Order: sequence, then C-alpha cells, then structure tokens
Amino acid sequence: MKIDKSLLDSLSAQAKSNPRLRQSFDLRTTSEDNSQRMLNAMEPGTVMAIHRHRNTSETMVMVRGKLIERFYDDAGNLTDEFVMEPCGVYPMIQIEAGQWHSLEVLESGTVIFEAKDGRYMSLGKEDIIQ
Repeated sequence: MKIDKSLLDSLSAQAKSNPRLRQSFDLRTTSEDNSQRMLNAMEPGTVMAIHRHRNTSETMVMVRGKLIERFYDDAGNLTDEFVMEPCGVYPMIQIEAGQWHSLEVLESGTVIFEAKDGRYMSLGKEDIIQ
C-alpha cells in the first residue's frame, strides 16, 4: 500500500467533519494481525485526555503538521512537553508503557503514525486523568 498525499488529505477532511476532530486509518492487513498500526489525522481543538497505556509502549511518528506532546506524573502534574513536527527536533518518539501523556494539535492537517503492541483495548477509568 502506498500512502500518498491524497489519502492524507482525505483523512484530514474526515477529521474536520468528525465531532472529535480526528480520524484514524487502520493499517493492519489481516484480522489476525494483533498489532495496532494506524494513521491518525487530527485537527486543532481535538481533545486528548491525559491517559496511559499500561501494557504497551507507543511509537508515534509525525507524518505532517505540528503538535505539542505532554508527559505527566501519576498525580497529573506536567513533567515535560515538546513540539513534534516531521522535520523538527522531535519527529518521532517512543512513549514507554505506563507513561501518562496527552497532546495538543497546533496545525490543521496534522497526521501521525501510531503503533502499539497487541489488539486494541479501550482505556479504563484508571487509565485516564481527565
């Protein structure tokens, strides 16, 4: 599969019309694929609660656009924040399992690639701070 500008533009258009201001695109090729690999198009104003993934790390790669990634301690206090963009200082990060994090989208048309271990599991109340 080739991922081109047309696909990214389509995802961004869908994100703009989605009440959550984001749209994901599943990159798994079979139903037996136990990973999570996706593109996630997001628009400024999308709300990303402070959350964690206790059982998997998360790899995040900027495809286009710009956002601020934020890390927190167990009490919800901000411990680090940094700007991510494709050709910037942080075009890619590895978020360790259990790390509280959130993001703020700064540019319309922002798209990231995300990868996590295992099948999708919705977050429980104990995995969300706000």
